[in-house]
Amino acid sequence: MAPKVPESVLKKQATQAKIAEQAKQASYEAKQKKRQDKKDAIASAEKYAAEYKAAEEAAVTNRREAKAKGGFYVPPMPKL
Repeated sequence: MAPKVPESVLKKQATQAKIAEQAKQASYEAKQKKRQDKKDAIASAEKYAAEYKAAEEAAVTNRREAKAKGGFYVPPMPKL
């Protein structure tokens, strides 16, 4: 015959199991959010890198055109 377990112990075990499941779910959700945030950050960085590369290429093209025409290229003032 199995020894009897007090009802308070059973309640505590059930509560602890519930808390552990909630913690596991919260951990999983946090991991998914972190993964998505990382993807978003990488996509944003790639977008800005492409934008900066295009701006640099445009500046080089403008300098070359100005030099070919015998003039000067003055880049626009930076935005503050």
